Amino acid sequence: MSHAVARLRAVRMARLDKPFVARGSRAPRCPGCRVMFSHCLCALRPQVPTRAGMCLIMCDIEPLKPSNTGWLIADVVQDTAAFGWARTEVDPALLTLLADPQWAPYLVFPGEFVDAERVVTEVPVIPGKRPLFVLLDATWPEARKMFRKSPYLNHLPVLSLQPEQLSRYRLRRSTRDDHLCTSEVAALCLALAGEPQAAETLETYLDVFTNHYLNAKQSVPPDLEDAAHQRLRALGMPAQFG
Repeated sequence: MSHAVARLRAVRMARLDKPFVARGSRAPRCPGCRVMFSHCLCALRPQVPTRAGMCLIMCDIEPLKPSNTGWLIADVVQDTAAFGWARTEVDPALLTLLADPQWAPYLVFPGEFVDAERVVTEVPVIPGKRPLFVLLDATWPEARKMFRKSPYLNHLPVLSLQPEQLSRYRLRRSTRDDHLCTSEVAALCLALAGEPQAAETLETYLDVFTNHYLNAKQSVPPDLEDAAHQRLRALGMPAQFG
């Protein structure tokens, strides 16, 4: 595994004073999917080409959490970049990416917290440019802090999503049902960018990941023939799955 979130995780792991142990389980986990080896889903990784790109700005230990769904985005969307966030500094590579003329970056954040002139709700086709969705990958309180204290993002248009369904993410609890996890937000962005297959694939991949993750915690074998697994196979599973 060598995508951007995996590399960021490795960098963050190298700075730990002691091994990171995921809450609720000390069982060994597959380094490729972060699920216990008995429920590994590396062979289920979808392969769907996209024109859009993703830029994850991840809060501190977020890359270390097995339940983090930014990892799923990097699995599905080949052009995914990931950067750690710090209040006092910014990775120069992030600034370079945001200034790259091939990209049209959008900061994805609720419009109610932004001046109206910055808010957009659609992703138009811009000749010669590809949409790049900048996602603040953190808990909601952390994301609000990141938004306020990242002046290098102030020039970006803010894409405000209006999801029509409540979050189905079951691995962490939020105080509000309308708060979506990071991969759900990315799927909505892909749909707005005119990439429905990639959007549906990412949504389904989250369902499969959640199934494996929770079943592993409960020592229940995954059902490889349930509706989510069948849908994922139909959408773009690798040939070796069977």
